[in-house]
Amino acid sequence: MNDLNDVIGNITEFLKTEAKTETIIGQQFTLGEFTCIPVMSIGLGFGGGGGEGKGVAKGNEGQGVGTGGGGGLGMGPVGFLVTKGTDIQFISTRSGKGLNVIFEKLPELLDKYLEKTQKTAPV
Repeated sequence: MNDLNDVIGNITEFLKTEAKTETIIGQQFTLGEFTCIPVMSIGLGFGGGGGEGKGVAKGNEGQGVGTGGGGGLGMGPVGFLVTKGTDIQFISTRSGKGLNVIFEKLPELLDKYLEKTQKTAPV
C-alpha cells in the first residue's frame, strides 16, 4: 500500500507543477492589433485491476496472482481568447457540429440582427 501512496503523491506533485495557469491557459501573444491567449484542456485518467486463479495446463497444476495499473494525462488546445481594444471573443479550435455551432454563433447572429433592425427602424 505504501507504493500506491508514493505513486499518488508523485502524481499530485506533478500536477501541482504542470497544471498551472500558464499550462492550461497558455502564454498570451500579439498578432497585429489582436492579443491572443491560448486555452488548453487537461484530461487525467487512471485504472487498475488484479486477479488470481488456479488451473491445469499440460498436465501441471498451478496458481497465479497478477495486478496491473496505468494512467494517462492529455492536454490539447480548445481555442483562443482574442482581444482587440475592449472587444473579447473566444475562437474555438474544435470543429463544431449540431447545436454547438448554433450556440457558438448565436451572439454574433444576434448582434448582426440587432444592427440591421436599428438601421431599418424609423426614426
